[in-house]
Amino acid sequence: MRQHPTRPTLAVIAAAAGVSLPTVSKVLNGKQDVAAATRAHVQQVLEQHKYVPLTPRGPTRPLVDVVFTALDSPWGMEILRGVTEADLEVVVTTLSRSSAGDWVQELITGGRQGAIVITSRLTAADQRRLGGSKLPVVVIDPVDMPGQEVPSVGATNWSGGLAATEHLIELGHRRIAVIGGKEDYLCSRARIDGYRAALDRAGIPFDPALVRHGNFHHEGGYEQARVVLELADRPTAVFAGSDEQAFGVLEAARQAGLSVPGDVSVVGFDDLPMARWSSPPLTTVRQPLADMGRMAGRMLHDLITGTRLETQRVELATQLVPRASTARPS
Repeated sequence: MRQHPTRPTLAVIAAAAGVSLPTVSKVLNGKQDVAAATRAHVQQVLEQHKYVPLTPRGPTRPLVDVVFTALDSPWGMEILRGVTEADLEVVVTTLSRSSAGDWVQELITGGRQGAIVITSRLTAADQRRLGGSKLPVVVIDPVDMPGQEVPSVGATNWSGGLAATEHLIELGHRRIAVIGGKEDYLCSRARIDGYRAALDRAGIPFDPALVRHGNFHHEGGYEQARVVLELADRPTAVFAGSDEQAFGVLEAARQAGLSVPGDVSVVGFDDLPMARWSSPPLTTVRQPLADMGRMAGRMLHDLITGTRLETQRVELATQLVPRASTARPS
């Protein structure tokens, strides 16, 4: 059977011409805001690669990858829901150990016009390869602060940690534990910094024994809650750095024979859809996950179409949502 030659992607054309994807797109679409010399050069590369534009059957949308470290959390599904509401065609990629080193190359050769990377660390090598490919990238909730040239979307984690802890202090709690995510995660550090700021404002001494680090999943909250709830001077409240960890705290309290909120109050972070259906309904800090996905999608669409971003860093507001898992200490 005769095989047709592989059609070069716009990413390949952009890399060969040494220009950005939006510039190639503008040349193909006859936009006038491209220098004459650049336009001629891009057209020459298009001819060399025998690039033939597809005949559109209707309005076309950019094809992009949404890259997760692992798609194993309702948190990620909420973000993905927001991304899919942007004007994009979405393909989901997860980074396993076997593919983590190849994901940038897969984006470049797979015909993608951009990528949204979620809670993953962009290494210096990743950023160099992405820069060389001219592939637009937006990061959501970066593990660490990306370079200034990498657009990112996050939430006001410090303010959320402050609000959660102040809520417990206003109820009368003084022994308040916190269970963050991994120590090197930017969002986890910010939430714990907000916790410490609230203690400092209230004149409550900081106790390192009450600070634990999980993994933002149910198991991490459960394991770390078992430790703090077994302290001789156990806390009367726990601020968990994610709703999933808060669910783990609820289970640890139940197994220890403690009632929530009678013996221990619990606050989460995220406001996942199931937070209102936990037993008791979970007090939490609402993180606008779908809005974060939607914003990242709009930013990536702007980058692909050559629209200038108003800012490289967007932080959306968090909000405390009081429910039945918190009360005054008995």
